[in-house]
Amino acid sequence: MAAPAAAIAAPSVLADLLPARTKAAAYARDAVLVLGGAAAVGASAQIAITIPQITPVPFVLTTFTVLLLGAAYGPLRAGITLALYLAAGAAGVPWFTDGTSGYAMPSFGYIIGFLAASVAVGYLAKRGGDRTILKTVGLMVVGNVLMYAFGAPYLALATGMDAATTIEKGVLPFLAGDAVKLVVAALLLPGAWAAVDRFRSERQRGAESEAQS
Repeated sequence: MAAPAAAIAAPSVLADLLPARTKAAAYARDAVLVLGGAAAVGASAQIAITIPQITPVPFVLTTFTVLLLGAAYGPLRAGITLALYLAAGAAGVPWFTDGTSGYAMPSFGYIIGFLAASVAVGYLAKRGGDRTILKTVGLMVVGNVLMYAFGAPYLALATGMDAATTIEKGVLPFLAGDAVKLVVAALLLPGAWAAVDRFRSERQRGAESEAQS
């Protein structure tokens, strides 16, 4: 008799919960996730507010979308998704902020940072970095730091800002919003895993009861 536990494999990231019984089905599932994820990032980029007096970089929902997607997808799926978003947008697909495309914009470095952050967050999530509130906070901090690490230097090069002005215009205006997103993610991701664990425990108990009857 096969052990009931063997029939209920533990997912490493949330996207693994989507069923795929064969390799072909898994490839199809991942293709849908990648295309849907890229479209979701593009849609979130349209929720933007630009305040030139404060910063040339738009305030967008995209950072939150990218970090959640990275945690839910894992490093490979997330990396392919954001690489598609970046490459297609640079080539002319109008799904960057406010329906723009190309790379001749001061904020393009942040888009490169999205790719790096999604892979890093996915890597950490795959190793349990989104299972508790404290770990999720750390995971989100890492993702945000990577976005700034790519975005701020590119902004400085594109605009000619000095280091102090770059931090003033390209980092500080976004920290309050990042803190809010961090709190939401720290509640949302561990909460989702808690629900998954409850569901799997109930299935486990049901499988064990059936095996004993």
